[in-house]
Amino acid sequence: MTTPRTAPRLIATDLDGTLLCSGGTVTGRTAAALAAAEAAGVQVVFVTGRPPRWMKQVSPHIGGHGVAICSNGGAVVDVRRGELLESFPLDAETALAVVGRLREKLPGTAFAFEYPAGFAREPGYEVRMWGQDENHPIGPAEELLGTGGAVRGLFKLLAKHPDLDPDKLLGEAREAAGHLAEITRSAPIPLLEISAPGVTKASTLARWCAGRGIDRSEVVAFGDMPNDLEMLAWAGTAYAVANAHPQVLAAVPLHTVSNEQDGVAAVLEQLLGLPGR
Repeated sequence: MTTPRTAPRLIATDLDGTLLCSGGTVTGRTAAALAAAEAAGVQVVFVTGRPPRWMKQVSPHIGGHGVAICSNGGAVVDVRRGELLESFPLDAETALAVVGRLREKLPGTAFAFEYPAGFAREPGYEVRMWGQDENHPIGPAEELLGTGGAVRGLFKLLAKHPDLDPDKLLGEAREAAGHLAEITRSAPIPLLEISAPGVTKASTLARWCAGRGIDRSEVVAFGDMPNDLEMLAWAGTAYAVANAHPQVLAAVPLHTVSNEQDGVAAVLEQLLGLPGR
């Protein structure tokens, strides 16, 4: 593992599988490294596929600005205040076009929707993670996205298949509808994450940095899954954690130890001259 010669102005890190350890928790070592970075004047921005509603548990560790980039760039939120600052939605017409093409190409696919008011899903979309006990609208995509439907300002369209290999699912989905929207994945199951054309973690992070006079050369980024690739390619310095997807490990020259070994913290300690472990 190597590090830049000078400290960056901004740290951009993915959460699940990168900064967080099993169970989605922040270790004491990682919390201390994040706090030290902020104290040294280095901004820390969480850049995640998570929707805003899944950010409460990491809010104590967010920087002084309180802002995170969520839904793979689809939303910029003030985590502490629960306020949506900016969004880049996928319009309903395009979303329905994507749904139609994926249904045709990949029978059995079910869809769900992340938007400012919360979450909605089709009946065939099984909810297994956080929020499975929450009340939310359920119905066909055409009803939820149509005139008078519950979904407005769609951050992210989710597409789940019952049994395809996740990487095969991604490849086939991009072939069918990649010209209509950004299609990626971050979960170990066959689940796609779909955003408006041109909206990625990288695009929204670049916008955030430009608004604060931060050049990409002053950014260090961390990630582990295909939805991180654009961000890792954009940042001046990028690290893949050791547990990253093989495609990410191949694309990113710099590697750190796994999320379970506090890989992000290990790099921050070197950058800031902190005692490591």
